Amino acid sequence: MGWFSFAAVSASVLAGLVAADTCADVDTLTNIESFQKLELSYTTEQTEYWSTSCSALEPSCILYPTTADEVASILKIIGDNDERFAVKSGGHNPNDNFSSIAGGPLISTKNLNQVLLDPKTGQVRVGSGNRWDEVADELDGTGWTVVGGRVGNVGVGGYLLGGGLSFLTQQYGWGMSSILEMEVVLANGTIVTASKTKNSDLFKVLKGGGNNFGVVTSFLLQGYKQGQVYGGNLIFTRTKKTDAKLLKAVRDFTENNDDDKAAIILTANRAGLGLVDIWTMFVFYDGPTPPAGTFDDFTSAGPTLNTLKTRSYADFLTANNAFVLKGSIYTMATETIPLPSAANGVKVLGELHQHWRDVSDPIMGVANAVAVMGFQPFPKRMAKISQDKGFDLLDMDDNVDRIIIEFNYSYLLHVDTKKVDKAMKKTFTGVRNKVLGWQDSGVLERDAFLPLFMNDGYYSQDYFGRLRPENHQLVKKVAARVDPDGLFRDRTGGFKP
Repeated sequence: MGWFSFAAVSASVLAGLVAADTCADVDTLTNIESFQKLELSYTTEQTEYWSTSCSALEPSCILYPTTADEVASILKIIGDNDERFAVKSGGHNPNDNFSSIAGGPLISTKNLNQVLLDPKTGQVRVGSGNRWDEVADELDGTGWTVVGGRVGNVGVGGYLLGGGLSFLTQQYGWGMSSILEMEVVLANGTIVTASKTKNSDLFKVLKGGGNNFGVVTSFLLQGYKQGQVYGGNLIFTRTKKTDAKLLKAVRDFTENNDDDKAAIILTANRAGLGLVDIWTMFVFYDGPTPPAGTFDDFTSAGPTLNTLKTRSYADFLTANNAFVLKGSIYTMATETIPLPSAANGVKVLGELHQHWRDVSDPIMGVANAVAVMGFQPFPKRMAKISQDKGFDLLDMDDNVDRIIIEFNYSYLLHVDTKKVDKAMKKTFTGVRNKVLGWQDSGVLERDAFLPLFMNDGYYSQDYFGRLRPENHQLVKKVAARVDPDGLFRDRTGGFKP
């Protein structure tokens, strides 16, 4: 029966819940904007998902609250019926039902879009419905920035609650590490502040806990001084020689780069029946010019295209939107690996890269298929900075360097979903099994703690099961306290503890 079990339906009947009609009740009882099928705002909102599989899920209505009080009114109405619902910030997460819904109300946070800077402290109040390019545009010229998405199109809310990797992470930690407080609407409609001193347990679990505790309507973020930046993309034609040079370079950069202003993402890309076979690299330096030699290991591999230049941070993020191509079904998954030694680096990373190539081969014939494998350095110094800024659920120790790997398969037709789903599961489970084997044999660090990065997680991955057990238990404890009836646990999507 899809999301509902017979037991859940029976329980609803026994509890005497009224027939679900959130949309009608909101129209009757509030002045909140509400749009239904065939209305322009509804249609436009549905096109703003990254993945067309999310767009294909049609909500019964789309609600646009402008304040925390209006969010509270909506949640009180939903709490009195039995409808499933979803909450959407940017809609970048490609997992169906995480921020999309078929047949129930969708709460769009688009109008929760304030960006308020205190120029003396650098603190910025950011509404959860913003996208990061909108935040960057508002802060452009102020001399301040915040730790946010690496692609401007990504939404603020899901990004920060999922952890948030940034080009600024090596300087300032995760995106969630710079949250000072959050305004949260709980399941019963109560509006609370979560910070280190107010509702501190809730504050802890919201940092990496996703949508399991309430709707966050705004974040108070610590900003940081910033001027012009340097960055862009390098594109490489793939050869085995290039593979080896780039994989060695990303391994060495993860361990040896000691300039916290420098950041990279290295991605392998296949498309067009496998005829397109390239490496794409995102390069960033938090300053107008990087010191000589910073990225030489990569540029020496001979890029065929180099767009690196000095620009504003807002321009840099907006330019990265070129990589958010719409019109396809997207899937995304992640794995975390310990950094292999210099002696084993090319072998280990090369074998993982080859595994991805082997698994992605069968889907290269799928209509509009694109396969991506991304290497995201997470050196131990990143973990130390995040630790110093306070607790978060990922709770990474600084004993080992890591690489966070992202896998992305996109395709055109829903008829191919089962085939791609099988390939994706084979991709990340294969990587996990290889890593465990290398840990057992001593090729990789045996005791490395390897949680999953929520923002890149696939719907079937066990995000909470990969946390430290005590942190997993804290999540369950706080969720039971702030949402005792399981509104967010049972009636909306996302990773559940």
